[in-house]
Amino acid sequence: MDIRRAGSQPSGKGPSDWFTGTVRIDPLFPARQPARAAGNTVTFEPGARTAWHTHPLGQVLIVVSGLGRVQREGGPVEEIRPGDVVWFEPGEKHWHGASPSTAMTHIAIQESLDGKAVDWLEQVTDADYGAV
Repeated sequence: MDIRRAGSQPSGKGPSDWFTGTVRIDPLFPARQPARAAGNTVTFEPGARTAWHTHPLGQVLIVVSGLGRVQREGGPVEEIRPGDVVWFEPGEKHWHGASPSTAMTHIAIQESLDGKAVDWLEQVTDADYGAV
């Protein structure tokens, strides 16, 4: 058994290669063999968002607070709220983040395939982000 005490793991800043705006990543649990799932709490300040990306085995988002936005390639930008659970299919190109005026926090859970949990792609344009 391993208990990860709240506050025992340092917060990290979301790298600008993967995010637009101010993003904080708080690790929850790493993938431990033979398990493949890992989880983080991610907080996006207003207007902040991920770059487009995919996950080889999919991703689950559980919205904890605030107001956010998500979009899969070819689909509309959709609002997400506390209590919403979002599932992205394996390989589905998507992004997620806060609304323009309200921060958003979600728990992100994804599995690794051969040690890789995400493939980062291009940044989300302001025009694409603003489309609701």
